[in-house]
Amino acid sequence: MRPVDTSIERTLPFSTDPSLRRRFMILDKDIPGNMRWGLLLEELDKLAEDIALDYVHQFEPEGRVVTAAVDDIALHVPGDINKDVYLRARINYVGRTSMEVGIRVDQDKEARHSLAACYFTMVARTGREEAAKSLPIPPLEYESDIEKERYEAAIERRQAYREQIDALEDPPSKEEFHHLRALHKAQENEDFDGLLVGNLIRNSMERMYPDQENVPKKIFGGYVIRRAFELSLMHAEEIASHRPVFVRVNRINFLQPIRIGDKLDFTSRIVYTGDTSISIEIDIERTSLDKVTRALSNTCVFTFVNVDHEMKPQPVPKVYPTTYAEDERYLKARRRRKEHLVDIGK
Repeated sequence: MRPVDTSIERTLPFSTDPSLRRRFMILDKDIPGNMRWGLLLEELDKLAEDIALDYVHQFEPEGRVVTAAVDDIALHVPGDINKDVYLRARINYVGRTSMEVGIRVDQDKEARHSLAACYFTMVARTGREEAAKSLPIPPLEYESDIEKERYEAAIERRQAYREQIDALEDPPSKEEFHHLRALHKAQENEDFDGLLVGNLIRNSMERMYPDQENVPKKIFGGYVIRRAFELSLMHAEEIASHRPVFVRVNRINFLQPIRIGDKLDFTSRIVYTGDTSISIEIDIERTSLDKVTRALSNTCVFTFVNVDHEMKPQPVPKVYPTTYAEDERYLKARRRRKEHLVDIGK
C-alpha cells in the first residue's frame, strides 16, 4: 500500500451550514480570525485517528490507535469562519508500531494557499487493560517522488525534535546568561511593577466521564487537546491588551492514557513573552478514581500573538522569571521562539 492509498478528505461547510459555523465561532461578531482552533484541533485529532485506524484494521481488525504526539503546527494566515475548511490527510510514514499522519488545512478548494500543516504521531495498540501492548504494523511503499519526499521529511522531523530536546537542555550561553541576569536585576528596583511568571499560573480541574470515551475505558485525546487549548487562550487574554490569536502549537505530548473517572488537573503557565507573542505551557496531571495513581499525562506548548481589530500585532508586557525552574522554562521558550519566528508576530 502506498501513502496515496491512505488519503482522506473532509470538509467543514461553514459557508452553507449556519449551525456548524456558529459552533466554531469564538464570538458572535464579525471579526477576523474568529475561529475556535481548539475545536478544530479536536477535529484534526479525530481525523488522524480515523486514517490511522483504517490502516491498522487492514492487518489487525482488533487493533486500535492512540495519539502519541502532535508536532509543530504553524498557522500561516488567520482562519475565515465564513469560508469552508478542507482537511486533507494521509499517512506519510509508518515505523514499526507508529505512524505519522500529515493533515493539510485549507480554505481554498484547489489547495493553493495552506492555512496550516499538521503532523500527528499515532501508535498502534492491541489488547485491553494490563494486557495492552504496541502492535507491529507493515510499512508503506513509497513510489512517487512526493511520497519519498514526505517520508524523508517525516524522518527529519523526528530527528529534529530529538535534537531540539537536547538543545533545550544545554546550559545558558553567555548572551542568555546576561539576558536572565538583567531580568533578575530589574526585580531588585524599588519601583519594579513587572509581571512575575510565578504569579501567572492558572489551574483548572475536570472529571472524565463515559461520554468522552474513545477506545474502551480511555478518553478521546482530541477532547483533552481542546480543553488545554481553551484554557491557554483564556489565560493569554489576561495579559494581552487587545486580543490574543493562535499562531502555533509548538508540541503536544501524550505521556499516559487517561481513563474514565480520572480527575485531570490542568496547570497553565505563561512562561515567556516576546515583543507581541505569548508562550504558554500546560501540564495535565491525572489522578485515578481510586486515588492510587497520580501522574503527568500530557504536556502542551501554545503560542499566541496579541493583535488589534485589524489583526496587526501589538506589544505585550514583559514577564520576569524568579526561580531556577522559571528561568529554565523561560529560556526554553525563548529558544523555541528563535527557531520558529512566526510571520504575524515576533
